Amino acid sequence: MGINRLNHAVLYVRDADRSAEFYVDVLGFRRIAIAEGMKGAVFLQAPGSTNDHDLGLFSVGDAAAPSEAGRRTVGMYHLAWEVDTLDELARLAHTLREHGALVGASDHGTTKSLYAKDPDGLEFEVAWIIPADLLDDEAMAGRSSVRPLDLAREQGRYGASTPGGVGISR
Repeated sequence: MGINRLNHAVLYVRDADRSAEFYVDVLGFRRIAIAEGMKGAVFLQAPGSTNDHDLGLFSVGDAAAPSEAGRRTVGMYHLAWEVDTLDELARLAHTLREHGALVGASDHGTTKSLYAKDPDGLEFEVAWIIPADLLDDEAMAGRSSVRPLDLAREQGRYGASTPGGVGISR
């Protein structure tokens, strides 16, 4: 049996406590008591997660330069998390906008996505995935391009409280 999902990610950030505060306040993560007393490290769990932790944050200091990944160096582009409903995606769009973190919103056909940056400029995605039983030709055709996300249209089409699904992955 092979790999079936990502368990957690670890990020180097300027200040782990400041970044943790962002992930807690904006995305609803909660601090997990792992390696307590380990200076400059914070572990977080996403709401509804069954993982031991979903995100590890390690302080490298305020003098750290911004990430050059994708511009001048190799590196990770972003992490992506799922939400259960389009209502939750809309709520997060509002919250991310309020915190000045929202940098984009895209319709990928089968996935409806928000893009944002944390306090260190590290990008992440929050997505709702169309459930397999609602996939149709329009959604599948939309995978060949990226369009601006019209969240109100998608809520009307799929229902604001419709649980997202594993979509095309099953």
